[in-house]
Amino acid sequence: MDKTKKNSSAISIGPHLLASPDFARLYAQGMGLIEEVAAYLDGEGRSQSRELSREASFLYSVESMRLTTRLMQLASWLLLQRAVLEKEISEQSARDEKSKVRFSATPSGRGGPGWDELPEKFREYVVAGDRLHERIVRFDALEKAGVPETGRRDTNDIADQMQRLKNAFSGKGD
Repeated sequence: MDKTKKNSSAISIGPHLLASPDFARLYAQGMGLIEEVAAYLDGEGRSQSRELSREASFLYSVESMRLTTRLMQLASWLLLQRAVLEKEISEQSARDEKSKVRFSATPSGRGGPGWDELPEKFREYVVAGDRLHERIVRFDALEKAGVPETGRRDTNDIADQMQRLKNAFSGKGD
């Protein structure tokens, strides 16, 4: 049998990704951001929003709802992944639950009337939430993807997979 021929079956790289130090870092950073934003919106952000013009105040309300919704979706995803890693739930149960989590679309452009009036720290949190979303979407895509099972892996296939992993965890685009 020719071992260089690729088998059509695929193996999931999800369990390996979850067990990696990179997932632990992503989890810690994600949950840390969620806690930090919640504290900001409850404290400093609330007082800063009272000082905004009517237009900026409306935009702040809209953007804070978007940010809160997005972060709660990301928290759900992270917690499901951790539950699988810790064997609290099965991979199938996690897939079923994750299918219920729909990530909010990122607005195509930020800005517009009132954007520049928003507190700088708040705008930074919006951008950080967008970056976390992008990283998790890439991680989720990798977790769902399979790697061709072969007797011998082509070096380029491995290099490609390694680069995709680095990109997913570094927060950089493909």
